[in-house]
Amino acid sequence: MKRVLLIKLTSLGDLIHALPALSDAKSARPELEFDWVIDENFQEIAAWHPAVKGVITTNHRKWREALAHPSTLGSISRLVAEIRAVEYYLVIDGQGNFKTALLSMFTKGPRAGFDRHSVREWIAHLAYQRRFAASKSAHAIDRLRRLFASALDYPIPVSPPDFRIQRGRFVEPKVDLPSEYLVFVHNASWKTKLWPEAHWAELLKKSVQAGFKVLLPWGNTMEEARARRLAVHPEVQVLPKLTLSEMGYVIERARACVCMDTGLSHLVAALNVPSITLYGSTDSGLIGASGSSQVHLRSRPATRTRSQATPSLTGIRLGPKAFLNGSKRPSIAPPHSLHRPSAVIR
Repeated sequence: MKRVLLIKLTSLGDLIHALPALSDAKSARPELEFDWVIDENFQEIAAWHPAVKGVITTNHRKWREALAHPSTLGSISRLVAEIRAVEYYLVIDGQGNFKTALLSMFTKGPRAGFDRHSVREWIAHLAYQRRFAASKSAHAIDRLRRLFASALDYPIPVSPPDFRIQRGRFVEPKVDLPSEYLVFVHNASWKTKLWPEAHWAELLKKSVQAGFKVLLPWGNTMEEARARRLAVHPEVQVLPKLTLSEMGYVIERARACVCMDTGLSHLVAALNVPSITLYGSTDSGLIGASGSSQVHLRSRPATRTRSQATPSLTGIRLGPKAFLNGSKRPSIAPPHSLHRPSAVIR
């Protein structure tokens, strides 16, 4: 077997985008096995894919807080020792920024990445011995599939993305789940990606009136507080804090989801769960959730920066009628019609 090292650290959606490239590579080159260098908070994602045999974690986000601290230096030394323990057939930087390019230079094996016109941070391409083009106007999934195909010398696939997630790796959470439910992913990392709470409240009200039960996940205290403010109906359940593998278990059993432009929306799409995703400050054509039964709703963004947003959270200028109006826009079908995925989004 030939071992390839993938360096792609963050974030949730970007990591999901890498899975089809791994599937392509394993199908085209069955003799390949992959190790993956990934942020410790997302290591479960690497373990979901059957082509990945080794996971090397980094806690680089903590390094910035105390770079000179002995524990940080020890963590860096451990990481360098791990990535140098194997002579790799190829090292692929799938992220293409300065820190991942620098990290690649500590590895043993030829280094491959995007060329100077394609890389995310221009200087990163200087670290690679093999450089390949992938248009920045293409979707992130397509860019990675092209990079892998070029670097590993097989035809660029034209088939739909195959995420190939091993669902048996998901973990059943210790929470009572309804037999049938929707999941509303109300959180996002940028304030300009958020939807007004009043709109969520109205959509939840209409969903409950239509006979649905709805689950609300969260990832931090601010998101938890929002979820609890929204859960005013008995049919709306705030989930406990879940791991990614537990969240995968919940999402794959959902009838449908409504999502903000956030990492979980990409997991929803990869699991082929029907979903409506709202986009405001980002381009769904470049980084949007990719999969069948996915509907993207675009809105003119209030601003294109992370920090400039009003306290009332008006980043997405779409109302609940975009979901539940039964006319030309996507809508959520009532529970009695949910016999097949195509019936959920109509």
